This record gives sequence, structure tokens and C-alpha cells, in this order.
Amino acid sequence: HQHSDIQFFVNDHWRMAIDNGAYGVHLGQEDLHDADLLEIENAGLRLGISTHSYWELARALAVNPSYIALGPIFETDSKQMPWQPQGFDRLAEWIRLLDGHTPLVAIGGIDLPRAIALHKTGVGSVAMISAITKATDYQKVTHDLLTLWRHSAN
Repeated sequence: HQHSDIQFFVNDHWRMAIDNGAYGVHLGQEDLHDADLLEIENAGLRLGISTHSYWELARALAVNPSYIALGPIFETDSKQMPWQPQGFDRLAEWIRLLDGHTPLVAIGGIDLPRAIALHKTGVGSVAMISAITKATDYQKVTHDLLTLWRHSAN
């Protein structure tokens, strides 16, 4: 058994996250209506919330999340989205608005080269799906991402 510093987040299913001792839960805006935020907090879970607009950012900040996700940054095939890609300009704006008070995660259409470019913007984290799940060698892609992320300059 190898020690890992992975902080496992469950997407959408907050009850499952609590029951299985996850580190945190990630909720979309549509999940905020049904989620028991007090129960999530009392269970000691971290809370991440997706945002796509100023209104959603304000709503997310009102519940004091552990992090805010902005996306999709680029076009993505992983999920049908009514939102246009946010791009680097919106990401830079969110970084300025959050001013280091709440960590920001970029999500949507991110591959290895884009992850490195995003890291240089000052965003704290990226979330990747297809770049890893569709990779021929997902372990190599993950290793390369972590190595490049740690060594790229802000």
C-alpha cells in the first residue's frame, strides 16, 4: 500500500461522500437546492461549487465554499453545457475577484498543454476528465501533469 496525498471529492452525491468518508463534495448550482449544506459541514467535508456567471459566483460565495470552480474554460465533450467557454479573460477576472480568499479551480476542456498555460495564470487547480480517462496511458498523463504543474512558473 502506497501513501497518497490525494484529497478525494465526490461529484454531486453529497450523501455518498459523507457515508464513504470522502474528503469533500463538489456540487453544481442545480445541486445546491437539494443538498443539506449543514450536514455536509457537520461531517467535516470540504465543499466545492461550480460557477458559470457572476450571479452563480455570488451565490456560491454566500455559502463559504472550500473552493470555487469556473467552467467550462474551453469547449468540452465530457458534459453538455449551456454555457459558452469562459476562456482566459474570464478566468483572470475570477482570480482577481476572489483575490486569494477562496481557491479557484479551472474546469472544462483541459488537456496537458492547456493545464500548464492555466497554471501560469495563477489559478490554484485544474480539473481534468477526458485528458486522463481517454488517455492510452492515464498513469503517464497523470504523472506528467503533476510533474509539469509542480515545476511550471507562475
